[in-house]
Amino acid sequence: MSELKRFGVSIEENLLQKFDQLNEGIYNNRSEAIRDLIRNKIIAEENTKKDADVVGTITLIYDHHQTGLTDRMNQLQHDYHCLFKTNLHLHLDRNYCLEVIVVEGLQSKLRKISSKLIALKGVKHGKLTVTKIEGMEN
Repeated sequence: MSELKRFGVSIEENLLQKFDQLNEGIYNNRSEAIRDLIRNKIIAEENTKKDADVVGTITLIYDHHQTGLTDRMNQLQHDYHCLFKTNLHLHLDRNYCLEVIVVEGLQSKLRKISSKLIALKGVKHGKLTVTKIEGMEN
């Protein structure tokens, strides 16, 4: 870890109170919370600027009664098998399932396949979440 630097931040009192309430019991101090926010912003910006190798998840909530949906989901995963690492499947109720798919690869490819999965008829909600771990090779 590099040397720590101290700096001052001016912030409205009510905003600081809300920030502290959000982070109460999560972080030991404000510095840790602010470092996390900065890291998240840097990762988000870096991921949008270049086609980096990333890891992440595709989260889907879908109606498992939709005819042929699971077959189409499986076919897409087989077509892009090198991007898919593992799945978690959970029955939420009589009609809906949650699928969390761990993925790894070029961000452009992950965006493409996640968009195809999310666009399938019967998928009610979907989201791709990615991160690049510092030091991962491109």
